Amino acid sequence: MTAIDTTATVEDTSASAESVALTDAAAVKVRQLLDQEGRDGLRLRVAVQPGGCAGFQYQLFFDDRALDGDLELARRGVPVVVDRMSAPYLAGATIDFTDTIAKQGFTIDNPNAGSGCSCGNSFCC
Repeated sequence: MTAIDTTATVEDTSASAESVALTDAAAVKVRQLLDQEGRDGLRLRVAVQPGGCAGFQYQLFFDDRALDGDLELARRGVPVVVDRMSAPYLAGATIDFTDTIAKQGFTIDNPNAGSGCSCGNSFCC
């Protein structure tokens, strides 16, 4: 039986996180919200945390902290930060913003999400 190396180097996760994308609508909304905050140095932090019905949930929030191993990106003029543990889960993900009568908010289209819960707030790989 051969051992499987499950460790990832910063370079490995950096390449994964760089495929996180923002649509035009999401970038516009994030910029509007950043302007409303009125503070310099804030970035959109995208993270995956344990929890929710299916096992993992997304977190999107503004952060001015720099954590060890953070991957800093710029998407459509928006500063985005992904922690190195979340990066593999977010590889290829696209963040969008919807504003209709029926629905308003950010959505994440993630090719790594094998299944989700019925409420749509969590996913599993």
